[in-house]
Amino acid sequence: MWRGELAASLVVFLVALPLCVGVAVASGVPAELGLVTGIVGGLVVGGLPGSSLQVSGPAAGLTVLVYEAVRTYGLSALGVLVLGAGVVQLGLGVLRLGRWFRAVSVAVVQGMLAGIGLVLVAGQVYAMGDVAAPGGGAVEKVTGLGSLPGAVDPVALAVGGATVVVLVVWPRWRRGARFVPAPLVAVGGAAVVTGVFDLGVRRVEVQGLLEAVRVPSVDDLALLSQMGVVGTVLAFALIASAESLFSAAAVDQLHDGPRTDYDRELVAQGAGNVVCGVLGALPMTAVIVRSAANVRAGARTKASRVLHGVWLLVFAALLPGVLEVIPVAALAGLLVYAGCKLVPVRELVVLWRGRHRGEVVVLGVTALAIVAWNLFEGVLVGLALAVAKTAWDISHVQVETEDQGNAGVVVRVVGNATFLRLPKLLDALEGVPQDRDVRLELGGLRHVDHACAAALAAWRAGRVQESGTVGEKGELEGPAGPDKVGRGGLAGTGGDSREGLEGQKLERLGAQGRMATSRSTS
Repeated sequence: MWRGELAASLVVFLVALPLCVGVAVASGVPAELGLVTGIVGGLVVGGLPGSSLQVSGPAAGLTVLVYEAVRTYGLSALGVLVLGAGVVQLGLGVLRLGRWFRAVSVAVVQGMLAGIGLVLVAGQVYAMGDVAAPGGGAVEKVTGLGSLPGAVDPVALAVGGATVVVLVVWPRWRRGARFVPAPLVAVGGAAVVTGVFDLGVRRVEVQGLLEAVRVPSVDDLALLSQMGVVGTVLAFALIASAESLFSAAAVDQLHDGPRTDYDRELVAQGAGNVVCGVLGALPMTAVIVRSAANVRAGARTKASRVLHGVWLLVFAALLPGVLEVIPVAALAGLLVYAGCKLVPVRELVVLWRGRHRGEVVVLGVTALAIVAWNLFEGVLVGLALAVAKTAWDISHVQVETEDQGNAGVVVRVVGNATFLRLPKLLDALEGVPQDRDVRLELGGLRHVDHACAAALAAWRAGRVQESGTVGEKGELEGPAGPDKVGRGGLAGTGGDSREGLEGQKLERLGAQGRMATSRSTS
């Protein structure tokens, strides 16, 4: 058993090493901080309850947000942001809110990851050619791509391009990929070629593990009084939590061991981010690439992910100089590949063919909003659109008219009557002949909001006014004589009308399942 856990930990270590360094460089922070987050993810989160097999560390999904935060508030503020996010996650876990992250629309989450992937690719294409990315947001980076052909270093671009090719091709050799992960082959091979041929490309700068660690000061903590900082902290916490818990759901499908306790996993992620914040490192999430490698390598317990943290610590302490031979273009190629993988092309095709095109719209709008504005605002746009789509989908109301000859006309309203379908409801009701007896049956309504209830009451009042007057006892006096109207015209037949109409206390609600009007005068 221990032999299998040891082998799995080495595989995860080899996958995590280039990713930790690459995410740190792309985030605009020292490479060692990525290793620190990976170490904490193994030694701290790895030993805590929650998910047994998923592995945590710095994730490409937060790269864009971290880069913008560091550029706005400075590297010294990173620890405070991550510490605050960890505290928020701890609170969410203690309040047992972890399971509610599963209620977020999958289209919004996939759109969020797709938007992050597009922004990541747009930024790292410049690094592949050893070109400084233009300032500003993602839009500036996208519009600046046209100037790249004349500015890139062809050698660096060749190194980055070759890295991407290896990442695509190597996994097809399953036997080799089983023992040596593609990221290590791609980045390691680029480092070897660059060193052997002494290629003049930019390489990773190393300043030492202890020098990179920076504990937040009291002055740094004062930043939490700024609304912008608080918003960034919440964005860190919510996005890291969502990515971790969705990763846990995916990992659970890869093995037959114990399932994830979402609340405990959220507490574990929060504890890890608190430690990362104290050390001034990058925020962490559970990472599906490392987690899948861990499961496929044969891991069965938490030991493998804890050991992978040990190997990262040993490497960072004894061999930090090795990082200096890694070309930045190779790491950029690694992240371009990771960014492309975040765009769910297959899922889009499946949704489109399955006639779930509304989900495709939500996904696409979320991704484009992130590219156009920023991550936080883009997710809010996606959530609002998902809620609007759901409201539209469930607002199906059907009006059925049955002519019963001398007995008059029966109008049945079935479904969910909300203001979104109010025009359709009114058109159907107003199309009922004015010279016939009418009985309105609402027993098929599962829900009616205030707007539709008021419209139904107004329609009833209009029919009554055209036919006669209503007395104090509810009798309708018209040319044909008195006809019982009653106090309950808008009720559902299945029980208490207040339950059928979502507790709305409207007069003339009863339990007879119909609303009657008198014989209209012709």
